[in-house]
Parts: sequence; structure tokens; C-alpha cells
Amino acid sequence: MKNTNQGSQVGFIAPDFTLPEAPGKNWTLSQTLGRPRVLVFYPADFSPVCGDQLAIYNELLEEFKRFNALLVGISVDGVWCHKAYSQNRKLEFPLLADFEPKGMVARRYGVYRNDDGICERAIFVLDASGVIRWRYVSPIEINPGADGILHALEALAPVNVQS
Repeated sequence: MKNTNQGSQVGFIAPDFTLPEAPGKNWTLSQTLGRPRVLVFYPADFSPVCGDQLAIYNELLEEFKRFNALLVGISVDGVWCHKAYSQNRKLEFPLLADFEPKGMVARRYGVYRNDDGICERAIFVLDASGVIRWRYVSPIEINPGADGILHALEALAPVNVQS
């Protein structure tokens, strides 16, 4: 069952949050204002579809940087699991632990699966001011790829593109 939250819809300011990025280190959305952000909610570390999805984004980091966009992954796994997963997959972007209270941020974004205890496979593209400009919830078993994200970043403003 999927939650819905009007504040997580296109045209609304994204709900602010602080989540652990690593043991003893937090990441706060509002502290990254001034550049586009891509929030990638995914069900779980070490799962086949998630691994492929995050690997694609890792390979495309230079494209995200071209748009001055900051990419973060979010799941209900804990920081130690994220650390092991990130090292195993050689990920070069932060994974945030929406672990305790479980799924609090995913719930605020309307992408927590109550019956399963995990996040939906969902992507939010925020502009530099924190307004949600694009959102996509993929069927959980399907890798959404990166085309939609890159098109959304292109649409934000040509001034965001760095040659």
C-alpha cells in the first residue's frame, strides 16, 4: 500500500529532512539549497534491481555534475549496511539511512510501502530552491534507468548546465 502526501508532489517544496549518511555523519536536504538535487528512494541494498539501478547512476555521475546536480540514494537500510553496499559497489554518491524511525522520510514523500516495510522505487528531482520539478514512482521490480532524470535536469534551466 502506498502513502500519498501532497507535499511530495510536483510544484511543492520538498519536505526537509536529516538522515544519517555514515556512522556519526548526517546529511540535511536544506543544507544543499542552491543546486538541483536528485533523491533516489530504493527498496534495499544488495538486491538485484537496486544494484543495477544505482550502478547506472554511479556510471553517469559526470552527467549529473554537468547539471551541477547532487545525487543521493535513500532506503530503510542502516548506515552499516549502506557502508558495506557502497564499498562493494564502489558507489561515489551518498546513501542515506531512513532506518529509525523506519521509513520516516519515505513516508513524508509518500513512497513508503507499509505492507512491505520498504521504500517504493521512486525518484524526485528538485530545483535549486527545493521545489519538486519531477517525480517518478517505478514499478518496484523495474529499473527506471536515468533518462527521465536527465530530461528533468535539462528542463530545469540551461544556466544549470556546465560545459
